[in-house]
Amino acid sequence: MLDVCLLGTGGMMPLPYRWLTSLMVRYNGKNILIDCGEGTQIALKEKGWSPNPIDVICFTHYHADHISGLPGMLLTMGNAERTEPLLMIGPKGLIRVVSALRMIAPELPFAIEFHELSEKEEQIRLADDMVLSAFRVAHNIACYGYSIKISRIGRFSTQRAEAAKIGKCYWNRLQKGEIITTEEGVTLTPDMVLGPARKGLHVTYCTDTRPVEAIVQNAKGADLFICEGMYGEPDKQEKAKEYKHMTFHEAARLAKAAGVKSLWLTHYSPSLLRPEPFMKAVRAIFPAAHAGKDGKTAELKFEEDGE
Repeated sequence: MLDVCLLGTGGMMPLPYRWLTSLMVRYNGKNILIDCGEGTQIALKEKGWSPNPIDVICFTHYHADHISGLPGMLLTMGNAERTEPLLMIGPKGLIRVVSALRMIAPELPFAIEFHELSEKEEQIRLADDMVLSAFRVAHNIACYGYSIKISRIGRFSTQRAEAAKIGKCYWNRLQKGEIITTEEGVTLTPDMVLGPARKGLHVTYCTDTRPVEAIVQNAKGADLFICEGMYGEPDKQEKAKEYKHMTFHEAARLAKAAGVKSLWLTHYSPSLLRPEPFMKAVRAIFPAAHAGKDGKTAELKFEEDGE
Protein backbone atom coordinates (compact mmCIF):
# COMPACT_ATOMS: atom_id res chain seq x y z
CA MET A 1 0.00 0.00 0.00
CA LEU A 2 1.19 3.49 -0.93
CA ASP A 3 0.07 6.37 1.32
CA VAL A 4 -0.13 9.79 -0.32
CA CYS A 5 -0.94 13.02 1.54
CA LEU A 6 -1.18 16.58 0.28
CA LEU A 7 0.23 18.45 3.27
CA GLY A 8 -0.08 21.90 1.70
CA THR A 9 -1.93 23.09 -1.40
CA GLY A 10 -1.17 26.82 -1.48
CA GLY A 11 0.96 28.76 -3.91
CA MET A 12 2.86 32.01 -3.32
CA MET A 13 1.75 32.69 0.27
CA PRO A 14 0.14 30.69 3.09
CA LEU A 15 -3.43 31.39 4.15
CA PRO A 16 -5.03 30.68 7.55
CA TYR A 17 -6.63 27.54 6.10
CA ARG A 18 -4.04 26.58 3.47
CA TRP A 19 -0.35 25.82 3.95
CA LEU A 20 2.20 26.11 1.18
CA THR A 21 3.05 23.34 -1.24
CA SER A 22 4.15 19.95 0.09
CA LEU A 23 3.42 16.27 -0.55
CA MET A 24 4.30 13.22 1.56
CA VAL A 25 4.47 9.67 0.20
CA ARG A 26 4.99 6.58 2.36
CA TYR A 27 5.61 3.02 1.19
CA ASN A 28 7.03 -0.02 2.95
CA GLY A 29 9.02 2.04 5.46
CA LYS A 30 10.27 4.53 2.86
CA ASN A 31 9.16 8.15 3.38
CA ILE A 32 9.46 10.77 0.63
CA LEU A 33 8.67 14.48 0.95
CA ILE A 34 8.24 16.53 -2.23
CA ASP A 35 8.64 20.26 -1.61
CA CYS A 36 8.66 21.82 1.84
CA GLY A 37 6.74 25.06 1.88
CA GLU A 38 5.99 27.13 4.96
CA GLY A 39 3.74 25.21 7.34
CA THR A 40 4.85 21.73 6.29
CA GLN A 41 5.79 20.80 9.88
CA ILE A 42 2.41 21.91 11.20
CA ALA A 43 0.63 20.02 8.44
CA LEU A 44 2.57 16.87 9.35
CA LYS A 45 1.57 17.22 13.00
CA GLU A 46 -2.06 17.80 12.03
CA LYS A 47 -1.90 14.61 9.99
CA GLY A 48 -0.32 12.70 12.88
CA TRP A 49 2.81 11.83 10.89
CA SER A 50 6.38 12.40 12.06
CA PRO A 51 9.14 14.16 10.11
CA ASN A 52 11.86 12.02 11.65
CA PRO A 53 11.55 8.98 9.33
CA ILE A 54 11.72 11.08 6.13
CA ASP A 55 14.32 9.40 3.92
CA VAL A 56 14.20 11.68 0.86
CA ILE A 57 13.26 15.32 0.26
CA CYS A 58 12.70 16.32 -3.37
CA PHE A 59 12.35 19.87 -4.59
CA THR A 60 10.58 20.85 -7.78
CA HIS A 61 12.38 24.23 -7.79
CA TYR A 62 13.70 26.89 -5.43
CA HIS A 63 10.96 29.47 -5.17
CA ALA A 64 10.25 30.27 -1.53
CA ASP A 65 6.78 28.73 -1.43
CA HIS A 66 8.36 25.33 -2.16
CA ILE A 67 11.38 25.38 0.15
CA SER A 68 10.87 27.99 2.90
CA GLY A 69 9.89 25.36 5.46
CA LEU A 70 13.16 23.43 5.15
CA PRO A 71 15.33 24.99 7.91
CA GLY A 72 12.72 24.36 10.59
CA MET A 73 12.11 20.85 9.28
CA LEU A 74 15.82 20.03 9.51
CA LEU A 75 16.03 21.41 13.05
CA THR A 76 13.04 19.33 14.13
CA MET A 77 14.58 16.20 12.62
CA GLY A 78 17.86 16.97 14.41
CA ASN A 79 16.13 17.56 17.74
CA ALA A 80 14.53 14.13 17.39
CA GLU A 81 18.09 12.71 17.51
CA ARG A 82 18.00 11.45 13.98
CA THR A 83 21.35 10.04 12.82
CA GLU A 84 20.45 8.40 9.48
CA PRO A 85 21.58 10.29 6.35
CA LEU A 86 18.98 12.34 4.49
CA LEU A 87 18.90 12.36 0.68
CA MET A 88 17.92 15.59 -1.06
CA ILE A 89 17.07 15.76 -4.76
CA GLY A 90 16.50 18.86 -6.85
CA PRO A 91 17.59 20.94 -9.85
CA LYS A 92 21.11 22.32 -10.19
CA GLY A 93 21.92 24.71 -7.37
CA LEU A 94 20.56 22.40 -4.67
CA ILE A 95 23.75 22.38 -2.60
CA ARG A 96 24.12 26.17 -2.79
CA VAL A 97 20.48 26.86 -1.86
CA VAL A 98 20.36 24.36 1.02
CA SER A 99 23.71 25.57 2.36
CA ALA A 100 22.40 29.14 2.43
CA LEU A 101 19.21 28.09 4.25
CA ARG A 102 21.28 26.12 6.76
CA MET A 103 22.85 29.32 8.06
CA ILE A 104 20.07 29.11 10.66
CA ALA A 105 20.36 25.33 11.03
CA PRO A 106 24.14 24.81 10.90
CA GLU A 107 24.58 21.84 13.24
CA LEU A 108 22.72 18.63 12.53
CA PRO A 109 23.39 15.14 13.93
CA PHE A 110 22.90 13.56 10.49
CA ALA A 111 24.54 13.88 7.09
CA ILE A 112 22.80 15.29 4.04
CA GLU A 113 23.45 13.63 0.68
CA PHE A 114 22.70 15.63 -2.47
CA HIS A 115 21.59 14.61 -5.95
CA GLU A 116 21.47 17.57 -8.32
CA LEU A 117 19.38 17.01 -11.42
CA SER A 118 20.94 18.12 -14.71
CA GLU A 119 19.34 16.00 -17.43
CA LYS A 120 15.86 16.45 -18.90
CA GLU A 121 14.88 13.14 -17.33
CA GLU A 122 16.59 11.11 -14.62
CA GLN A 123 15.74 7.97 -12.69
CA ILE A 124 16.84 7.26 -9.13
CA ARG A 125 16.26 3.86 -7.55
CA LEU A 126 15.19 4.35 -3.94
CA ALA A 127 14.51 0.67 -3.20
CA ASP A 128 14.48 -2.63 -5.05
CA ASP A 129 10.87 -2.03 -6.07
CA MET A 130 10.73 1.80 -6.02
CA VAL A 131 11.99 4.17 -8.73
CA LEU A 132 11.77 7.95 -8.63
CA SER A 133 11.68 9.62 -12.05
CA ALA A 134 12.42 13.34 -12.38
CA PHE A 135 11.43 15.20 -15.53
CA ARG A 136 11.97 18.82 -16.50
CA VAL A 137 8.91 21.03 -16.95
CA ALA A 138 8.41 24.63 -18.14
CA HIS A 139 8.52 27.30 -15.42
CA ASN A 140 10.45 30.57 -15.34
CA ILE A 141 13.34 28.86 -13.52
CA ALA A 142 14.59 25.26 -13.66
CA CYS A 143 11.77 23.07 -12.41
CA TYR A 144 11.08 19.31 -12.31
CA GLY A 145 8.10 17.05 -11.88
CA TYR A 146 8.38 13.65 -10.19
CA SER A 147 6.91 10.20 -10.68
CA ILE A 148 7.10 7.45 -8.08
CA LYS A 149 6.68 3.94 -9.43
CA ILE A 150 6.37 0.78 -7.36
CA SER A 151 7.00 -2.43 -9.28
CA ARG A 152 5.53 -5.79 -8.33
CA ILE A 153 7.07 -9.12 -9.19
CA GLY A 154 5.05 -12.00 -10.58
CA ARG A 155 3.29 -14.49 -8.39
CA PHE A 156 5.27 -17.50 -7.20
CA SER A 157 4.35 -20.63 -9.16
CA THR A 158 4.67 -23.92 -7.31
CA GLN A 159 3.99 -25.73 -10.56
CA ARG A 160 6.88 -24.03 -12.36
CA ALA A 161 9.25 -24.66 -9.46
CA GLU A 162 8.34 -28.34 -9.30
CA ALA A 163 8.49 -28.75 -13.08
CA ALA A 164 12.01 -27.31 -13.04
CA LYS A 165 12.87 -29.67 -10.15
CA ILE A 166 13.99 -26.79 -7.93
CA GLY A 167 14.38 -27.75 -4.29
CA LYS A 168 12.04 -26.13 -1.79
CA CYS A 169 15.03 -24.80 0.13
CA TYR A 170 15.57 -22.29 -2.70
CA TRP A 171 11.98 -21.16 -3.23
CA ASN A 172 11.91 -18.32 -0.72
CA ARG A 173 15.20 -16.83 -1.91
CA LEU A 174 14.14 -16.98 -5.55
CA GLN A 175 10.81 -15.39 -4.70
CA LYS A 176 12.73 -12.47 -3.20
CA GLY A 177 14.63 -11.98 -6.45
CA GLU A 178 17.89 -13.67 -5.57
CA ILE A 179 20.00 -15.46 -8.21
CA ILE A 180 21.39 -18.67 -6.76
CA THR A 181 24.22 -20.97 -7.76
CA THR A 182 23.74 -24.40 -6.22
CA GLU A 183 26.51 -26.63 -4.88
CA GLU A 184 26.25 -28.54 -8.14
CA GLY A 185 27.02 -25.36 -10.09
CA VAL A 186 23.48 -24.90 -11.42
CA THR A 187 22.27 -21.30 -11.70
CA LEU A 188 18.72 -20.65 -10.55
CA THR A 189 16.97 -17.39 -11.45
CA PRO A 190 13.70 -15.87 -10.17
CA ASP A 191 12.03 -16.07 -13.59
CA MET A 192 12.16 -19.87 -13.26
CA VAL A 193 9.58 -19.76 -10.45
CA LEU A 194 7.70 -16.48 -10.99
CA GLY A 195 4.87 -15.60 -13.32
CA PRO A 196 4.69 -12.35 -15.31
CA ALA A 197 5.24 -9.09 -13.43
CA ARG A 198 2.01 -7.75 -11.94
CA LYS A 199 0.71 -4.21 -12.15
CA GLY A 200 2.44 -1.88 -9.70
CA LEU A 201 1.58 1.60 -8.44
CA HIS A 202 2.31 4.97 -10.04
CA VAL A 203 1.97 8.53 -8.70
CA THR A 204 3.00 11.63 -10.67
CA TYR A 205 3.37 15.11 -9.17
CA CYS A 206 4.05 18.35 -11.00
CA THR A 207 3.57 22.01 -10.25
CA ASP A 208 4.70 25.47 -11.41
CA THR A 209 4.71 24.76 -15.13
CA ARG A 210 2.96 25.25 -18.41
CA PRO A 211 1.49 22.13 -20.02
CA VAL A 212 4.28 20.16 -21.75
CA GLU A 213 4.45 16.74 -23.37
CA ALA A 214 6.90 15.47 -20.74
CA ILE A 215 4.10 15.63 -18.17
CA VAL A 216 1.80 13.48 -20.31
CA GLN A 217 4.52 10.91 -20.97
CA ASN A 218 5.57 10.62 -17.33
CA ALA A 219 2.02 10.55 -15.98
CA LYS A 220 0.77 8.03 -18.56
CA GLY A 221 -1.47 5.48 -16.86
CA ALA A 222 -0.78 6.83 -13.36
CA ASP A 223 -3.01 5.73 -10.51
CA LEU A 224 -2.88 9.29 -9.17
CA PHE A 225 -1.83 12.49 -10.95
CA ILE A 226 -1.31 15.50 -8.69
CA CYS A 227 -1.07 18.63 -10.79
CA GLU A 228 -0.90 22.36 -10.36
CA GLY A 229 -4.16 24.24 -10.76
CA MET A 230 -3.04 27.77 -10.01
CA TYR A 231 -6.15 29.37 -11.49
CA GLY A 232 -9.71 28.13 -11.73
CA GLU A 233 -11.21 31.32 -13.12
CA PRO A 234 -11.70 31.30 -16.93
CA ASP A 235 -10.33 34.84 -17.26
CA LYS A 236 -6.92 33.89 -15.83
CA GLN A 237 -5.64 32.03 -18.92
CA GLU A 238 -3.35 34.86 -20.06
CA LYS A 239 -2.01 35.33 -16.56
CA ALA A 240 -1.20 31.62 -16.38
CA LYS A 241 0.74 31.89 -19.64
CA GLU A 242 2.59 35.02 -18.51
CA TYR A 243 3.78 33.57 -15.21
CA LYS A 244 4.16 30.00 -16.50
CA HIS A 245 1.51 28.35 -14.39
CA MET A 246 -1.54 26.25 -15.24
CA THR A 247 -5.30 26.54 -15.07
CA PHE A 248 -7.70 23.87 -13.83
CA HIS A 249 -8.78 23.17 -17.40
CA GLU A 250 -5.21 22.69 -18.63
CA ALA A 251 -4.48 20.22 -15.81
CA ALA A 252 -7.65 18.29 -16.68
CA ARG A 253 -6.65 18.06 -20.34
CA LEU A 254 -3.23 16.70 -19.31
CA ALA A 255 -4.92 14.08 -17.12
CA LYS A 256 -7.16 13.04 -20.01
CA ALA A 257 -4.25 12.83 -22.45
CA ALA A 258 -2.21 10.74 -19.99
CA GLY A 259 -5.08 8.36 -19.24
CA VAL A 260 -4.63 8.59 -15.47
CA LYS A 261 -7.09 7.10 -13.00
CA SER A 262 -7.49 10.14 -10.80
CA LEU A 263 -6.47 13.83 -10.78
CA TRP A 264 -5.90 16.00 -7.72
CA LEU A 265 -5.46 19.73 -8.22
CA THR A 266 -3.07 21.68 -5.98
CA HIS A 267 -0.96 24.87 -5.71
CA TYR A 268 -3.82 27.34 -5.74
CA SER A 269 -3.40 31.08 -6.14
CA PRO A 270 -4.10 33.05 -2.92
CA SER A 271 -6.89 34.79 -4.83
CA LEU A 272 -8.63 31.42 -5.35
CA LEU A 273 -10.43 31.07 -2.05
CA ARG A 274 -12.60 28.07 -2.97
CA PRO A 275 -11.71 25.71 -5.84
CA GLU A 276 -14.89 23.60 -5.73
CA PRO A 277 -17.17 26.06 -7.62
CA PHE A 278 -14.96 25.60 -10.70
CA MET A 279 -14.84 21.80 -10.59
CA LYS A 280 -18.01 21.07 -12.59
CA ALA A 281 -16.40 22.46 -15.75
CA VAL A 282 -13.17 20.59 -14.94
CA ARG A 283 -15.01 17.28 -14.57
CA ALA A 284 -16.63 17.84 -17.93
CA ILE A 285 -13.11 17.44 -19.33
CA PHE A 286 -11.88 14.77 -16.91
CA PRO A 287 -14.57 13.20 -14.69
CA ALA A 288 -12.15 11.79 -12.09
CA ALA A 289 -10.87 15.25 -11.12
CA HIS A 290 -10.81 16.36 -7.49
CA ALA A 291 -9.98 19.64 -5.79
CA GLY A 292 -7.07 18.95 -3.49
CA LYS A 293 -7.01 20.35 0.03
CA ASP A 294 -4.57 20.29 2.91
CA GLY A 295 -4.53 16.84 4.48
CA LYS A 296 -6.19 15.08 1.53
CA THR A 297 -4.99 11.48 1.67
CA ALA A 298 -5.21 8.36 -0.46
CA GLU A 299 -4.19 4.78 0.23
CA LEU A 300 -3.28 3.26 -3.11
CA LYS A 301 -3.46 -0.53 -3.11
CA PHE A 302 -2.23 -3.13 -5.55
CA GLU A 303 -4.92 -4.62 -7.75
CA GLU A 304 -6.19 -8.00 -6.71
CA ASP A 305 -4.29 -10.82 -8.31
CA GLY A 306 -6.01 -12.21 -11.37
CA GLU A 307 -6.06 -15.84 -12.23
